[in-house]
Amino acid sequence: MRAGRPILSQIAAAHRGWRMGLVWLLAAFLPLSAEAAPRKRPHSGGRHGHASTKRSRVAARSRPIPVYTRSGQPNIQAHAALIVDTSAGGLPLYQKNPDEVRPIASISKLMAMLVVLERNLDLRGHTTITEGDARLTVRGAKSRLRVGMTLTNQELLHAALMASDNRAVLALGRAAGMEPTVFASAMTARARSLGLKKTTFGDPTGLDYRNVSTPREVIVMLQAALKNPQIAAASRATHYVVRSSSKPRDTVEYSNTDLLLRSTRHVIHGGKTGYNDRAGYCLVVSARVVGGSSKQREVVMAFLGEEGKLTRFADFGRAAQWLVERAPAPRTLSQASPPAGDSPAGPHSML
Repeated sequence: MRAGRPILSQIAAAHRGWRMGLVWLLAAFLPLSAEAAPRKRPHSGGRHGHASTKRSRVAARSRPIPVYTRSGQPNIQAHAALIVDTSAGGLPLYQKNPDEVRPIASISKLMAMLVVLERNLDLRGHTTITEGDARLTVRGAKSRLRVGMTLTNQELLHAALMASDNRAVLALGRAAGMEPTVFASAMTARARSLGLKKTTFGDPTGLDYRNVSTPREVIVMLQAALKNPQIAAASRATHYVVRSSSKPRDTVEYSNTDLLLRSTRHVIHGGKTGYNDRAGYCLVVSARVVGGSSKQREVVMAFLGEEGKLTRFADFGRAAQWLVERAPAPRTLSQASPPAGDSPAGPHSML
């Protein structure tokens, strides 16, 4: 250590280094996402504008975040969020802009799969990935399903929900007799049948920025989707292998984009992640939160508009800790909102 440097500064510097190392280690082991890939955006500020923006984003994602605000609420980082207690009739426990309309990206796939399965899709049937599937999803992250691969519809369902594979979604729509425009219209109509007035779809995958909803309505969407046993099973599967019947040597192993399935002691009933440029990182999840005294609580959480890939999962962790340690009672809508200007306080968590 440098001579004359105050010991507290040395400790602080070491602690910052340890935190950054942990963040990069976590990021290195994340599975590849099949959701919409971010596009490069123009930058300003001279020759080093892009580099400084990149550094600021890393700093924002890696800063320590208090678990609680000064009022004792969970320090949720999402732009819009809602936590409801399903064992208490769906009353809210926490809300933050719960009715704000926002893009929902790949959370759209919950409705897409609900629509195709309600059309009596034969899951044992086979469907081939086409050039059209590839062309219409070129803006998204690279699919691992190559053109010409023939898979069972059951396998495509897992690819769509576990890994947000956009080609799988379009292939299933075609298998159910729907081209993309008709498919999206059917999804919007199904949303209306569930009483969702602010949820609309411009395409089946979530690549379209017109796919919008609210925290309150994506919770209803998830609950409706999880009533289908096929969707429930696929959304909570951690690993799944698909094999092309046309080319038996072509296999793809998927890991679920919902890291909570592998990283939390709480019971995850099912959920869906999402990402695109305008939606940010999103998560909707149904779970049983287990306390240290064997107390359990059934909840559904929605987090929309997160800045960091891991922050949505950290928000779940902060909310779960709040439920275990503070045992909040379900409240009316006005009581469930955090006070204006509520500031962070208390123990810290990462991301």
